[in-house]
Amino acid sequence: MIDRHGRQINYLRLSVTDRCNLRCIYCMPPEGVPRLRHQDILTFEEIERVVKVGAMLGVTKVRLTGGEPLARKGIERLVQCLVATPGIEEVSMTTNGALLAAHAAPLRASGLSRLNISLDTLQPERYRRITRGGSIELVLEGIEAALSAGYDAVKINVVVMREINDDEIGAFARLTRDRQLDVSFIELMAVGRTGLADARRLVPGAEILERLHGLGRLDPLNTSPSSGPAQRFRLDGARGALGLITPVTSPFCHRCNRLRLSSEGKLRSCLLQGGEVELRALLRGSGTDEEIARAFGRAAALKPNRHRCSSLEQMSRIGG
Repeated sequence: MIDRHGRQINYLRLSVTDRCNLRCIYCMPPEGVPRLRHQDILTFEEIERVVKVGAMLGVTKVRLTGGEPLARKGIERLVQCLVATPGIEEVSMTTNGALLAAHAAPLRASGLSRLNISLDTLQPERYRRITRGGSIELVLEGIEAALSAGYDAVKINVVVMREINDDEIGAFARLTRDRQLDVSFIELMAVGRTGLADARRLVPGAEILERLHGLGRLDPLNTSPSSGPAQRFRLDGARGALGLITPVTSPFCHRCNRLRLSSEGKLRSCLLQGGEVELRALLRGSGTDEEIARAFGRAAALKPNRHRCSSLEQMSRIGG
């Protein structure tokens, strides 16, 4: 698939549920967001069919998101089926890690190759405040289980927020010194009714990078256009790598290679803007694989040249 701006689309992010066991301050309002009805969520069989058609069109990578994907029962079975889909080369997952300890080894055995774990602080009380009640001990247990399970990569994603957690940039970076653990720092996209809509919470990527340079020599790592949006570095002598993702100050839309499938079956062209194509009616009606393929083409054609902010509810449901 090639979109109207000449970008090749080979990556599909799949939201398998709108449910989440946390209420992070930058992701949801305190009251949460309205839940979808069970019957409105795509079944595993429907998801598998979409991925099969996507693979025939050139999709090679799939990432499972939520909500919280580990809140979906039987997730290992879905992973196993997606890994077995002809043309799919990599299946990965983004999780908040709170349920990961029990799932890390079974997911790896099912074929999951990479894990991104969202963790914005290393301080227990601060974690409870950021997640509105979560337990960092569960996440740390999940990280240890993932490292023991032998994944190709285990990465921690840190959303950096001024006067909330930006004093921990150095502590997170130092995690990469002695362990095969990557850490990516992500600029805050302040939208919606989270209490963080104030853009003054943004810590620009250039400032994050300056602070990282203060920890010692920082060696740039070679990256390819297919390696994702992060600029990558390594502290001198460290086992793991560092990443910097700058969707606000230096958007990477010009090399975006992804589409997003929401848990209720909407194929979105962009996390923030661009429009969507309804797939659920096709999947539950008499839609053929050819019609689903044309829907992929329509979604790719909707991809904007550059993103603009959208609603918080959309972001939380389609796995920002």
